[in-house]
Amino acid sequence: MDSVRAGLAGAGYLADDAMAGVVFLADRLDKPVLIEGPAGTGKTELAKAVSRMTGHRLVRLQCYEGLDESKALYEWNYRKQLLRIQAGEGVGTSWSDLEDDIFTEDFLLTRPLLEAIRSEDPVVLLVDEVDRVEIETEALLLEVLSDWQVSVPEMGTVTARRIPLVFLTSNATRDLSEALKRRCLYLHLDYPSVEREREIVLARVPELPAHLAGEVARIVRSLRLLDLRKPPSVSETLDWARTLVVLGVEELDAAVTESTLHVLLKHRADIAAAARELKTAG
Repeated sequence: MDSVRAGLAGAGYLADDAMAGVVFLADRLDKPVLIEGPAGTGKTELAKAVSRMTGHRLVRLQCYEGLDESKALYEWNYRKQLLRIQAGEGVGTSWSDLEDDIFTEDFLLTRPLLEAIRSEDPVVLLVDEVDRVEIETEALLLEVLSDWQVSVPEMGTVTARRIPLVFLTSNATRDLSEALKRRCLYLHLDYPSVEREREIVLARVPELPAHLAGEVARIVRSLRLLDLRKPPSVSETLDWARTLVVLGVEELDAAVTESTLHVLLKHRADIAAAARELKTAG
């Protein structure tokens, strides 16, 4: 686990014991990891950091409402198949011969799940925002992750050549099935503590003076305690830190903070609420 922490740090991700432990076990047990927590807490970045640390290629399935099998697993190149059929009919090729020809590798369009299963090289499979898909698609994911295989009716069953490291992220906008959760190791990521966020800022924005990194972490923490529509994420904290470096800020006062709130907050009402809080605190 210490080597995992060190490896993630080398990949630009500061992991605690829980994160390092789950990554370590996922690799040893060949189990997917379900990472839940608010948006912007580093869930997706953890999977990317594991990819950088291991040198494994990252295959990403971005989930969204309406995602179906053709976008997650595979689909056939219908235009290319139609051209082949038209060419075959022109020379009198039988339909049975054409059918055998058009349902082959040359006409198969692989999508992230099948791509990860078929890969001869080790991969990290990121299934991002899995809570956005419908129950039917979640069931499809469960089938793939349980058996590490995909059934292509026209070609047969494709079994994983190497079991990928799998990370599923969820913003917890809906409850996932108990069956999917049971299949996975579980990790909950919340916003970091002030001290840990300060360390993240110093690691990712080393040009920022240490005393400013502490102020940045403290102010962001205070903003997250407000009733905001969208609290600032860790990535927005880093954007703010880089903004202060670009502006050459040496001391972080209320005026500078208020004038740069748009980097941290992306809703007008949130910016107004934060500005009021700054005036009150000042």
